[in-house]
Amino acid sequence: MLADYHLHTPLCKHAVGAPREYVARAAELGLVEIAFTDHVPAPSGYDPAFRMELRQFPAYRRRVAEAARDAPLPVRFGIEADYTPAELPFLERWLPEQGFDLVLGSVHYIGDWGFDNPDNQAGWVGREVASVWREYFGLVGALADTRLFDVLGHLDLPKKFGHRLAEAALRELAQPALDRLAAAGMALEINTAGLRKPVGEMYPSLLLLELARQREIPITFGSDAHAPAEVGQAFDQALALARAAGYDAYCRFAGRRAQRTPLPAPK
Repeated sequence: MLADYHLHTPLCKHAVGAPREYVARAAELGLVEIAFTDHVPAPSGYDPAFRMELRQFPAYRRRVAEAARDAPLPVRFGIEADYTPAELPFLERWLPEQGFDLVLGSVHYIGDWGFDNPDNQAGWVGREVASVWREYFGLVGALADTRLFDVLGHLDLPKKFGHRLAEAALRELAQPALDRLAAAGMALEINTAGLRKPVGEMYPSLLLLELARQREIPITFGSDAHAPAEVGQAFDQALALARAAGYDAYCRFAGRRAQRTPLPAPK
């Protein structure tokens, strides 16, 4: 009885399955709501292998609308908007014009390095892990400062291939970014896709989620599904993580307005 707010479509070039199949899987699981949040187009040519082209965006809008028609649960229209300084002028102009229900913000690049791309793992060689995390959290904070986004996706993404920080260092580096998320009024996603990655752990860790709870940062849930079978995956574990961090509610969005929703009662 949760909402899955992180679903992709084949337009991102690395997902499979029609939107209607994602809807059917969500209904089968008893999810109360879903949102498609495919990767934002990037007219500058940023990361072209993993996103739709701007000319394809009307098709994305149409496919989501078609999947929502006669769906047995609400289907929200969203986008995952990658933050990079070069894309910021486009995002500032374009995002408010599209009538999204929610905008999921994320950081996948540090400079021109896609640090979470399996093909770019060599970029970690010779880099100080703490330095990567410091740069990453700086970008997360800058993302929040723009006030363009509703939810921050997969907060501790740099751990994807096992590049972890000690808890003390993680706490030190993450807290300023979390302060900026709180000041921006953003929510934070519990993303179960990390369980399917080498790290074998959800984003974010319990420590980071507890720090977010201390700042009263609300949460959403997302499977980061790139196939219908991944919709709502491991949401029982995500719910347990939310409760362990002290949460008793999560956010649902419509028209970019958040509504507090109690977490399902424990079974």
